[in-house]
Amino acid sequence: MSSPENRTIDIGSDRQLFVDSFWIADADSVEHRLHSPVCQERVITPELPWEQGGVSYMVTFRDGDRYRAWYRCNCSMTPEKQIPMPLIGYAESDDGLYWEKPKLDLLEFEGSKENNLVWTGPGNNMAPFRDDNPDAPAEERYKAIVRTKEIHALVSPDGLRWRQMQEEPILTETPFDSHNIPFWDSWRGEYVIYCRGIAGKGNFKGGVRWIRRSTSPDFRIWSPLEPIDAGDVPFEHLYTNACVQYERAPGTYLMFPSRFVSEREPIPGWEYGSGVSDIVLMSSRDGLHFDRSFMEGFVRPGPDPGNWHERAVYMERGILQTSPEELSLYGMENWRLPTVCIRRYGLRTDGFVSVHAGYAGGTFTTRPLTFSGKELELNYATSAVGFVKVEIQDESGSPIPGFSLEESAETYGDEIEGTINWGGSESLDSLAGKPLRLRFELKDADLYAFRFR
Repeated sequence: MSSPENRTIDIGSDRQLFVDSFWIADADSVEHRLHSPVCQERVITPELPWEQGGVSYMVTFRDGDRYRAWYRCNCSMTPEKQIPMPLIGYAESDDGLYWEKPKLDLLEFEGSKENNLVWTGPGNNMAPFRDDNPDAPAEERYKAIVRTKEIHALVSPDGLRWRQMQEEPILTETPFDSHNIPFWDSWRGEYVIYCRGIAGKGNFKGGVRWIRRSTSPDFRIWSPLEPIDAGDVPFEHLYTNACVQYERAPGTYLMFPSRFVSEREPIPGWEYGSGVSDIVLMSSRDGLHFDRSFMEGFVRPGPDPGNWHERAVYMERGILQTSPEELSLYGMENWRLPTVCIRRYGLRTDGFVSVHAGYAGGTFTTRPLTFSGKELELNYATSAVGFVKVEIQDESGSPIPGFSLEESAETYGDEIEGTINWGGSESLDSLAGKPLRLRFELKDADLYAFRFR
C-alpha cells in the first residue's frame, strides 16, 4: 500500500500554493519563505460621531461590481462616556483603496437616521457574508452572526436591512468574545463558524485562548464546537481568526489569528493591562487541521509605538483582489487610541509563501499528481541572474522525453501567470490525466504557486 506522500493527487486545473510542505516530496538547498504584506493607506478612520471610540472588526468581500464592508463602531474613547449601544457601520468601494460611508437612513443615532449604520443590537461584533448556498432563500441571501454572551444569527435580503433569524442563540458554548467568523463553505457544502475558545483545561489559568469550529447544514442546527488542530507546536494565545477560503486556490483555507503575548509589558502602567500582539499565518486543506510551519509574525506591530500595547493590531476578515498583481488585506491598528484605524496592506497575488533558492541554486520535486490543461503556469520572481526550470517526470521519477531539465527554458523575470516551455513547445495535451511529478530547479528565485491551464 502506497504512503500518503506517494499517493497521486488529481489537481485538475486548480492553482496550488506553497503555504505548507504538502507538495514537496524531496528538496535540496531550497527553503519555505514567509512574505509579509506591506502597510498602505488608512481606509476606515473614526471621523463620524458614532465612531469616536474606534473602528474595528471589519468584514469585507466583493459583491458584484463593488467591494462591501461592515465594521464595529465605538461611540466614545473614555469609559465613563461610553454609550451602551452596539453599532455596526457600512462602507463600500469601487477599488478597495478608497471607501465611502453612505447615508443609509435605516437606523437612528441620537435622533437622526443620516448615518451609515446597519445594526444597533442586540449583539455586537457582527460578521456577515453573502450566502452562496443555492438553496438559500432570497430573503436570507445575506447572513451574519453577532455576539452577546452567546452567538445569535441574523439574515438580510441585501446586506443592509437585518433581522434576527430566531430569538434563540445558535451557539451557547462560551467564551465567544472578540470576532467570530461564519461563511458558506462552498467546497464542503456546509456552513461553518470559527470562533473564540480555550485550549487546555477550559479556563485562562489552565489553558490558552484558542479557535474552535462548528458546522451546520442549515445555519440553525450546529455541531458541537471542536478546537482546530495546529499540530505539534507550542500553544500560544490565538484569536480573531479572520479565516477565509482562498478562492484562487480551491481547497486552501487561510487564517490570520491575532497572537497575544500576555507576559510582555512595553508600556508600564498601561491602564488596560500588559501584553503585546501581532498577526500570524495558518493554512489548512480541510478546514480543521491547520499548518503552523511559520511561528514568526506575518504582520508585526512595526515602528508605530501605538501598536506596542495589548490587542493593538488585529487582521480584519477578507482578502480583495485589487489589481492583477496585488491582494489587499486589512488590519486594525492603534486600538484604544485616538489614532485607531483600519489600514490596507498590499501583498503580491498568491504571495503569502514561496519556495526560495539563493544564488547557488536548489531543487525540489513534487509528490505525484494528475492534471487537466495544456500549459504549466507559474507565479515566480527571479533576480537578473536567476531562473526557474521545470522537469516533468513520470510517476517513478524518470524524466519524460521532451520535458527534461535540459530541454526546459531558463525562465526569468517576475510574473503572476508566467508559462514554461520546453524546446519551444508549451503544449502538455499528451500528458493530461497521466500520473507525473514536477521537478523544479531554482536559482536566486521565488516560486509562489503553480497550476495547469
